Amino acid sequence: MLGKIFGWTSGATIGTLFTIGKRGTLVGTDELGNRYYQSRDNISYDGRKRRWVVYNGYAEASKVTPDWHGWLRYTYDEPPTESPLLRRRWELEHRPNMTGTPLAWRPPGSLAADGQRPAAIGDYEAWTPE
Repeated sequence: MLGKIFGWTSGATIGTLFTIGKRGTLVGTDELGNRYYQSRDNISYDGRKRRWVVYNGYAEASKVTPDWHGWLRYTYDEPPTESPLLRRRWELEHRPNMTGTPLAWRPPGSLAADGQRPAAIGDYEAWTPE
């Protein structure tokens, strides 16, 4: 309960849930468990209905899938629940940003990987002042 009152990193706070209940309408949920809402009234500066996401778990913007991102940014008028985004067979599944986690990519020679840099291969010439 205290997490809902004071914490915003693991979902919506009580104040956010109150605002959603008062002004928002659930539009859909994605495969990651994020919930997407749209305002019932026109409260944005340009007269459009506001759209927002309540993350499932830690609030990380890269957890929004491409189809829902397009809807949130008004690229698409219809949400993916009504008009799904056409997926090409060569497209990969969406993955959230792994930077800062144990699953982050670490290139060879990185101190975070194993700390061993490959030996110079002879094409490097050290600079010396004249």
